[in-house]
Amino acid sequence: MKHVFAFGIALCAVCLLGSCKSKESAYRQAYEKAKLQQNASNNEATTVTVAPSANEQQAVSVTPVNPTPAPEDNSDVRTIAGGVTVVAGEPLRTYSVVVGSFITQANAEGLMSQLKAKGYAARVVKTNETINNHTGWFRVVASSYDDKASAVNSRNELKNTYAGAWLLYNK
Repeated sequence: MKHVFAFGIALCAVCLLGSCKSKESAYRQAYEKAKLQQNASNNEATTVTVAPSANEQQAVSVTPVNPTPAPEDNSDVRTIAGGVTVVAGEPLRTYSVVVGSFITQANAEGLMSQLKAKGYAARVVKTNETINNHTGWFRVVASSYDDKASAVNSRNELKNTYAGAWLLYNK
């Protein structure tokens, strides 16, 4: 009796596991769709016949879509709430490369003079922001530009010496 019962359970298990097979046609259909997307390089509509199973065919019309250009990435640009006031140097332009932040003005002016000696049009600006319970930070700006691309190039060049260099957007 136990042998018959064990044989019955084994037979049921084989039937259940055997019915869970994936159909080859589903794989074929997914492959055809992927191949179609890969081959669609022009903007014209393309009609392709896909055979999902052995006895039926389906016509699929595919129109490739041009990707939209990515929005301008401003994740590397910061603004300062309350704005900035130029303490020493020329006025700021739209995009500036900040290479240092100090609590004391003398330290900021020391870095500014080092940058000027290297040929940069450095300046010191004061902010009204509060960081770590201290209000009024002095930021050292190494260079300032009207366009973002020039500022990014300058920042990338300065990152070799000043690892924390970042872009300031001045409205």
